[in-house]
Amino acid sequence: MLLTQCAVCATELGFSLGKKCGRCSTRYCGAACQAQHWKEGGHDKICKLIKKAGGAEQYNANNKYAEAVEVAATACADDTKGQTCYICTQALHWKTKEGLVRMCACRGTAGFAHVSCLAEEAKILRDEAEENNLGAKVLDERWVRWHKCGLCEQRYHGVVYCALSWGCWKTYVGRPEADWARRDAMNLLGNSLHGANRNEEALSVYASALSVQMRYNPHHTNFNILVVKANMARIHVELGRHDNALEIEREMYEAYKEYKGPSHEMTLGSALNLALTTIKTGDAHKASEAMAFTRQLLPVARGALGADHDLSLRLAHAHGYAVLGMDDPSRDELAFAETLLEDTLQRFRRVFGSGHPSTQNLEADLSKVRGRLFLFLSGRLACEKAEGGADRQLEQLASKLGI
Repeated sequence: MLLTQCAVCATELGFSLGKKCGRCSTRYCGAACQAQHWKEGGHDKICKLIKKAGGAEQYNANNKYAEAVEVAATACADDTKGQTCYICTQALHWKTKEGLVRMCACRGTAGFAHVSCLAEEAKILRDEAEENNLGAKVLDERWVRWHKCGLCEQRYHGVVYCALSWGCWKTYVGRPEADWARRDAMNLLGNSLHGANRNEEALSVYASALSVQMRYNPHHTNFNILVVKANMARIHVELGRHDNALEIEREMYEAYKEYKGPSHEMTLGSALNLALTTIKTGDAHKASEAMAFTRQLLPVARGALGADHDLSLRLAHAHGYAVLGMDDPSRDELAFAETLLEDTLQRFRRVFGSGHPSTQNLEADLSKVRGRLFLFLSGRLACEKAEGGADRQLEQLASKLGI
């Protein structure tokens, strides 16, 4: 966790409240907590050590990194037994004595390394590009070594990803707040904590990243601000805080419309997130709003991106999902959803394949929509036949469903 709380009582301080130790910059909500920490909390014994390490934030990052490396090496111990690091060629790291890790897509005897070796390699490559002014493209290409394997070129995951992200933060935390490497290190840390289901910690990191972005470029269409907000909204959804997520996603959708236009891929992606979060509230009235919203967006997405584009397909699926969340959808709403999802399922199978989780989820939702439509039509058809007639469209739908 970044240091945005009082070291004694954990009061949230953001980036500007409270006071700091004059020597090491440890943060407190006030003089009382600072005095207590010095007299009873052991700060008098470690204050000089913290200053020597580079200050409270750097000291905290160093400790978090060391803890994360130990956790990662322990988790990988069985898989790495008898192997050596492909960077330094040793089983134990010469300086830290840490064990090996491997959590990427490498197979066989490839990909074993020390987190410290991976971190040092990523730092050297990135620093070299910066010092030699190799340009933004090269900087971006080399930055990925903080989270992607240099052999298989796939992302690290789990505790190895967390350890590398703490290593990245430890490396760049001492830079000025406006420095892009420091900013991206903060986002990388938030992403890794989220990937490890440490969502409260990730949310705290993202909130800190947002605070920094807002101070240096506060315009609401700043792309970096939108990215951080998207990450925060996703975590709020996973924590069941849908109202918090909706507030962020509505703001983001409006910003993307202004920033990119209503038919841009990023705007439509933001609209999809907004629709899905609206449905996940479990409120039938909001599900009805999401149904109307997705129905309005479908022709926009198909016209701009094509009917087989991932976003067009997922908006169609979201429409059916919204109808399922409604208390009393009409015959036309159910029939439209059933026809739409039937067409979308064929596209999913062609684009993703029958075994893809997205295809299987859509199959399940199409079955549910058909079940709702079956119950609606069977009762309506029996009623109309008893009254001496039946709607032709109703009979066709009933025949299609085998009623």
